[in-house]
Amino acid sequence: MRLWIRNPLGIVAEDAGGGVVVEHGAIAELLAAGSAPAQPVDETFDASNHVVLPGLINTHHHFYQTLTRAHPAAIDRELFPWLKALYPLWARLTPDDLRLAVRVALTELLLSGCTTAADHHYLFPKGLESAVDIAVDEARALGIRMTVSRGSMNLSQKDGGLPPDAVVQDEETILADSERVLSLFHDPKPGSMIQIALAPCSPFSVTPSLMAKSAELAARFDAPLHTHLAETQDEEAYCLQVYGKRPLDLLEDAGWMRPKTWLAHGIHFSCEECERLGRAGVGICHCPTSNGVLASGFCRTRELEAAGSPLGLGVDGSASNDGSNLMEELRHALLINRLHYKSASAVTARDVIRWATEGSARCLGRSDIGRIAPGMQADLALYRLDELRFSGAHDPVAALVLCGANRADRVMVAGRWRVVDGAVPELDIAALRRMHSAAAMRYA
Repeated sequence: MRLWIRNPLGIVAEDAGGGVVVEHGAIAELLAAGSAPAQPVDETFDASNHVVLPGLINTHHHFYQTLTRAHPAAIDRELFPWLKALYPLWARLTPDDLRLAVRVALTELLLSGCTTAADHHYLFPKGLESAVDIAVDEARALGIRMTVSRGSMNLSQKDGGLPPDAVVQDEETILADSERVLSLFHDPKPGSMIQIALAPCSPFSVTPSLMAKSAELAARFDAPLHTHLAETQDEEAYCLQVYGKRPLDLLEDAGWMRPKTWLAHGIHFSCEECERLGRAGVGICHCPTSNGVLASGFCRTRELEAAGSPLGLGVDGSASNDGSNLMEELRHALLINRLHYKSASAVTARDVIRWATEGSARCLGRSDIGRIAPGMQADLALYRLDELRFSGAHDPVAALVLCGANRADRVMVAGRWRVVDGAVPELDIAALRRMHSAAAMRYA
C-alpha cells in the first residue's frame, strides 16, 4: 500500500513541502511543494494541519520506575540517597506490576511522538527473571520499536556497592541470561523492531569483570552496550576511592570504548575525556530533566558533539523525571543548554529535534531510523498546532519546541499508524491508569 502524507504545515526534511510517500513500511519518496507522487497512491492523508517530524527516539529510560513517581521517600534528594530510598521498594517488583509499568511508559512515549524506545532494566529480584521477556511482549503488542537493555548489578552493599543484596545477581547468572535474551530477541538487521543491548548498571553496582565479559558477549552478537557513566560527583569519588581511576578509565579498561556503546548522562567528563569519547565514537544520552531534578549537573553537549560523539536524548527513569514524555524533553534540553552555555543561540529548536531523532539513532547504532529520507523506515510523528499555546506561532517547526508541544496527533511506526487522533487505537487508557495506580499503591 502506498500512502501519501500530503502538504504538511511543516516538515523536518529537505525539500519535502509536498509531503512523503510511504510504501512497505519505508519512505519511498519525498515531494517538493506543489508536486505529486511519481506513481499512483492507494491512500492520501491530508497533513496541512500537521508538523511532521522523524519519530522521536528515547535512548534512556527505566520503565519500572513509573510505579514510584513523586515518591515521598525520594523527593528532593540527590542520586545516591535517592537510590538508597527506592531500592527497597523496587526489590518488591512483581512480573504483573512490571508489565503494567512497561505498558504505561511505552504508551506515554508513543503519545508524545516516540517511535523507538530504549529501556534500561537492571533490577532482577527473585521472581522477576523474565523482565526482558515482559518488555519485549509489551513493545510488540503496542507496535513500537524497542532496544531492551538487559541490565545487571552484581556488586551489592556487602561487597562495597550501593544496591542491597536482594536486587543483584551473580556474574554467571547475568551472563547466561544475557546470552539467552540475545539469542531469542536480538535482531540487528535494518528495520528490526526489537534489539537487545547489554547494560551493566553503573560503576558502583557492577564489577570490572562483568563489564569486560559483557563487552565480549555483545561483540559476539553485534549488540550495543549501555551504562550510566559520569552522572554525579559521588560516582566519580567512588571510582577514585575504590579503583583509583576515573569512571571513563574504568570503561576503557573494560573494552567499552567503541562504536555501538552509548552512555547515560555523561555529565562529569573533562574536555580531554570528551575528545577521547569522540574519537572512539561512543554516544551520550543527554537526560536534561533528570539531571535537573537530581541536581546532577550539566552535560557538555556541544563539546561532545564537536569531538564526534553521537548525542541523543532520554527521559530517564520516571521516578527522576517524573514522566515519560519525550517531546517535553526537547524543550527542557533547549532551556538547560542555553542556561549552561549562557547564550540564546548556543542550541536551537532544530538542534534538540536532531538530538532526539538522528542523534539518538546513532547512539543506538542504527542508520535506518531518525531521518525522513527515501529508504529510511517510515517512523513519523505528526503534531497539530491548533491549541491556544501555538496561536500566533510563525515557524511551525520551532513552535513545537518553543511553545511546548507535548502530545502527538498521529504516530507512525514502520508504516503503520500507532497513534490516531491523539489516542492509541483499542487501548483503554482509563482502565490502564486504574490498574497501574492500584499497582503503584503497593509501593507506597
